[in-house]
Amino acid sequence: MRVLAIDPGYGRCGVAVVEKIDGKEKLIYSDCIETSADSDFPERLARVARECGELLTKHGAQSVALEKLYMTKNQKTAMRVAEVRGALINVAATLGVPVFEYTPGEVKSAAAGWGAADKEQVARMLHALMKIEKKIKYDDEYDAIAIGVTHLARNGR
Repeated sequence: MRVLAIDPGYGRCGVAVVEKIDGKEKLIYSDCIETSADSDFPERLARVARECGELLTKHGAQSVALEKLYMTKNQKTAMRVAEVRGALINVAATLGVPVFEYTPGEVKSAAAGWGAADKEQVARMLHALMKIEKKIKYDDEYDAIAIGVTHLARNGR
């Protein structure tokens, strides 16, 4: 089973393609889609949606896993992230790919064994679970990988 996992964002959107092979998770691809703060939001949204759609098609993922939105102090940011999530759900639905959603606590629990794990603990556990050969620059990318691992743990065959 192959999943496109996404940590939604419009400034930086973490993406990962993770697959379960012989009961073991394998990282196929990961990166961050970055957009310029100088661009209008519709341009940023379109770029994130377009690139995620291209990844979905290119890597032949059978599902999309997203982190559920949690409320932050900045309501404007939360609303924009909600719009990104909506666009990504639309991309997957248009391509006929099912979407699964996980809370941050579910992701931390599945990836690190503890729902209150910090980002460092999650990153260390991901390196223990699978071979990550590239240097990961941003936490958003680790978050996407962890979302993929969560999906495979809950729905992998």
